[in-house]
Amino acid sequence: MSEENENASISFGARVRKSPFFDSTRRDGAKAFSVYNHMYMPTAYAGTASEYESLVNDVTMWDVSVERQIEINGPDAYEFVRLLTPRNLSKCEIGHCLYIILTDQNGCIVNDAVLLRLKPDQFWISPGDGDVLLWIQGVAINSGYDVNIFEPDVSPLQLGGPKAPMLIDKLFDGEHNDLRFYRARETSLNGIPLVIGRTGWSGEVSYELYLRDGKQGNVLWDLVKQAGLEFNIAPAAPNTIRSIEGGLLSYVSDITRDDSPYTIGLDRLVDVDQDIDFIGKAALKKIKEAGPARKLVGIEIQGDPITLPPENPWPVFHGEKNVGHVSRCIFSPRLGKNIGFANVPTEISSPETTVTVKASNGDLTAKVCEFPWIKAERIKR
Repeated sequence: MSEENENASISFGARVRKSPFFDSTRRDGAKAFSVYNHMYMPTAYAGTASEYESLVNDVTMWDVSVERQIEINGPDAYEFVRLLTPRNLSKCEIGHCLYIILTDQNGCIVNDAVLLRLKPDQFWISPGDGDVLLWIQGVAINSGYDVNIFEPDVSPLQLGGPKAPMLIDKLFDGEHNDLRFYRARETSLNGIPLVIGRTGWSGEVSYELYLRDGKQGNVLWDLVKQAGLEFNIAPAAPNTIRSIEGGLLSYVSDITRDDSPYTIGLDRLVDVDQDIDFIGKAALKKIKEAGPARKLVGIEIQGDPITLPPENPWPVFHGEKNVGHVSRCIFSPRLGKNIGFANVPTEISSPETTVTVKASNGDLTAKVCEFPWIKAERIKR
């Protein structure tokens, strides 16, 4: 089962930015692209299923330059960053990376991101798709904080898979074998300036090499590719199968501007008892007290394997009533079943609740379940 359009294509032009790795990705077989944060992003090489096998068995390299970093520095950088997120940053030390959400005055999610603290007064925010730079610059205008906010010359290259630690060991002669999960540090490779982080949206052990000189993108790509040949390295795109298995949510698909952190199960990223007045604090307090009206749940869908995620959200019915939608779904080879996420009213969010999914080729029966199905890997194997 799929919604594949054999004639679909994308045009390349000067209006959309190209990553420092763009030429390398095309040379190494990128077959499809999307536009993400105003930049071309590869979405297919050998195909989702083949790339999934490389990801869970070997090591993959992803051009994720579309994670356009937002630098915040200056005397008030720490205080300003705390204004942007409901996550408590009081223990965020230099070298820490934290998964955060950015909320608006209504407690709804503007974006989800990874926060890196490189120096006491220097932070990077690595967001999902959306004009987060403009939003943060807008927040700063009348904030009274002394900060600089801009997009630095930084482009991440992600390495993910069980053999990723062996590749990092080879590339850096063991220098970063002690790097812990969600930690980062400045480094270089053959004179190429980088920040290396134990971060990544793969579901497997991952590293991101944050390239700090866009002119050397193709050089870095080739260095990594050649070093990875003995580990069966393969270029890949962000993988739908592994991300859904691991419960890794996708902004705009699984997370929307109508959702609060409580809707999508990210309560752990909210501390309404902090003594600071971050954006959305009053609204989030009310939502926490009342409970969210809707929830994002896992679902297992009967029927033939779903080989491509839906091009449009599939409606979800409970009885005769349209109650929500499927945000993403796919067939998991390891689980042998179709799995996905659905946004539904809280009263029908309990596991084992039966719903009907209006798929592109007909009605499918599905059951609500908890997720993740296969937890994201944090420990080196």
